[in-house]
Amino acid sequence: MTNDTAHAIATERTRALSLLMTRWPSVTGSPDEADFSQKLRAHLAETPYFSRHPEQLFTVDSHGDPLTRSVGALVRGSGRRTVVLAGHFDTVSIANYGTLAPLACDPEPLTEALVKELESRPLNAAETKALKDFKSGDFIAGRGLLDMKSGLAAGIAALERFAGLEIKEGNILFVATPDEENRSRGMRSLRNALPEISRRFDLDIVGGINLDASSCERDGEEGRAVYLGSIGKFAPFAFVIGRPTHAGYPFNGTSAHRISAEIVRAMDTVPELSDEAFGERSPPPVCLEARDIRDGYDVTTPDRVWLSFNWLTHRRSARDIIGDFRTLVSGALEIALRTQDAHAARYRGRDAGRTDGLVLDYAELQERVTARGGSAALARLKALDASLAGSTDPLKVSREIVSAAVTEAGIEGPAVIIGFGSLHYPLVHLDQSEAGRRMQARLQPVMEEAAARHGTSIKFKQIFAGISDMSFFGHRPEAGETGLLAANTPSAAFTDDAPDGLITFPTVNIGPWGRDYHQKWERVHAPYTFGVLPDLVFESALACLEE
Repeated sequence: MTNDTAHAIATERTRALSLLMTRWPSVTGSPDEADFSQKLRAHLAETPYFSRHPEQLFTVDSHGDPLTRSVGALVRGSGRRTVVLAGHFDTVSIANYGTLAPLACDPEPLTEALVKELESRPLNAAETKALKDFKSGDFIAGRGLLDMKSGLAAGIAALERFAGLEIKEGNILFVATPDEENRSRGMRSLRNALPEISRRFDLDIVGGINLDASSCERDGEEGRAVYLGSIGKFAPFAFVIGRPTHAGYPFNGTSAHRISAEIVRAMDTVPELSDEAFGERSPPPVCLEARDIRDGYDVTTPDRVWLSFNWLTHRRSARDIIGDFRTLVSGALEIALRTQDAHAARYRGRDAGRTDGLVLDYAELQERVTARGGSAALARLKALDASLAGSTDPLKVSREIVSAAVTEAGIEGPAVIIGFGSLHYPLVHLDQSEAGRRMQARLQPVMEEAAARHGTSIKFKQIFAGISDMSFFGHRPEAGETGLLAANTPSAAFTDDAPDGLITFPTVNIGPWGRDYHQKWERVHAPYTFGVLPDLVFESALACLEE
């Protein structure tokens, strides 16, 4: 079979499989997500290679009830060297399609319906661009088509093309995982299983290609890319404890809202808190949630206010983040207390005295819980954590646990408890290892040749900006980081309990591009995704398999 023929088959296969898998709904946390892996395994079992080698098609248990599983499909060649192609199959909700929700997972009818809707009313700039894209014929809509079932399809097409080679040097393992849109439980459980899989099939995993999608609002130049790393994410929280007072006597207490306002001012969108590394700059932190914790109305000032932030990083460690966050929170608390003291002095016409505050991290709060309530108090917090385990809202879970711990410890305000409210996604980058730098060097000519062959441009980009499974794919977290994060994350469900003996290997992201993923106008760029991507993934895998 000529390369041109193989490429044409891969292009058609990618398109057909992308549309087919999009028609299998798989919203995160739904029964459909659990069903998807069985459908995919059954589909692959009918292909020529896996009908001959059924033992090389398998599933890995992940989580949930009904149980979700990852799908693994291994094509063997000679030797032990193995490249893993990986992607997730879960999607975000279809609710934002409104009355078109019944068509959300049926790409071609949905695209036609969206065009009719857009042509029927005045449009904003984003909608105007979406209509132009759809009418060009180059873009197709569908929940999950872009993010990221077309990436999975390109990986399967590359796997099948490898299976069709007469001489296969090395091995390719394709894996499809659930839960990326929540907390990457699919990828983390697969990562934990990879050592046993490698032993079972006698594999030496030398590299990984994540197949996740990227967005480009211009002509696609930013989307046609090989990403060398993925951004790090922290979710620091500040649980603010004031001293409540009747609204008619504001200076008899301490305003938790004033303290929280100063913390938000010190943190939210402050450019100096962004990272610069690899020639790129991360976004500054933003406040994701700010709320006082009370159930009803009265004219008493709140004693507890919860703040949660999203802090994306290109280089900062967990120790850096919690240290910097403590400094910012301590400074904000001081400003808030001195300001209220000054207001009280002006209002009363005399010095009102000095109000002092306290900042504790969650590990220090736990020490106070133990000192005051002993093992019984810790057991109550553990039981609360277990009762909240089914929640998909990490901030709610963390908020309730911290509030209970503050009560158990008997903490009086003004005080602020800090910690991490959700799962940490580690920064990963090829430059972190010599093997990664060699992988980049091997991919450079592949990328250039693919771009020339298809008459397009493909470039390296340093950091995949979306939170992705790539943070856990081939990555073994540092023990010191893991311990610090676990001690300061209230819920065990949002800590990464990585076992010993994990396999590490360099990874890149090579995936489809499109626009507006997670939105109603989510759409994939068909010419690149179906025509160029399976070729690029296949050739990149072969380059990584070379001795």
